[in-house]
Amino acid sequence: MIAFTATLKAKPGKEKELEEALIHMVSQVQNEEGALAYTLLRAKDDPGQFTFYEKYKDQAAWDFHDNTPHIRELREKFALLVDGEIKLTHYEEIASIRR
Repeated sequence: MIAFTATLKAKPGKEKELEEALIHMVSQVQNEEGALAYTLLRAKDDPGQFTFYEKYKDQAAWDFHDNTPHIRELREKFALLVDGEIKLTHYEEIASIRR
């Protein structure tokens, strides 16, 4: 299993546009068979900061996701919408609850 977060910050004045693009991405990823979790979060103290929590069945599922047309399209928008670098943090799941 592969789990990570991707944190990004909107350029000033682009907060709503970035949020809409990221929300749209959730609807696209829900159809990817190997995507186990894809959660979009917005920082309560900074409405321009967003974090995705992503979890994939295996490396093949992540590779598939990373090469989809909707991810390529989103990356093209990042130059206009994202301020600075996207911070990726990879995790190893060591405990969880599921309901």
